[in-house]
Amino acid sequence: MRVMVMVKASPGSEAGTMPDPQRLAAMGRFNQELVRAGVMLAGEGLHPSSRGVRVRYSGSRRTVVDGPFAETKELVAGFWLWQVRSMEEAIEWARRCPNPHPEDCEIEIRPVFEAEDFDALAPGLREQERRLRAAPG
Repeated sequence: MRVMVMVKASPGSEAGTMPDPQRLAAMGRFNQELVRAGVMLAGEGLHPSSRGVRVRYSGSRRTVVDGPFAETKELVAGFWLWQVRSMEEAIEWARRCPNPHPEDCEIEIRPVFEAEDFDALAPGLREQERRLRAAPG
């Protein structure tokens, strides 16, 4: 199963404070462990929400809202995409992760929908998904 692992933002990450060299080195070692184990598919840090936008949808209307966004605890500072056997395995990896921020923080783990999750609703979706992923960019 694939899971999205989201590192929640902190006041420091939203202020644009970069992690200290020791924290970066510890996270680098953890990422190497994930790669060696075949778990990490992707992972990146994100700029503060002050550099982002949100697009709001209301019927056919679209509104663009510039950051920063108010609730720091609801924002994401970085993410991984992991391939794991179970949610329990993902939790065990998350427990081993160095604290991404100098402050207390939280990591959220959520399963990613797979094409087979939708097969009952849309037969043939798995084949369509396979073709899309195989198509040249």
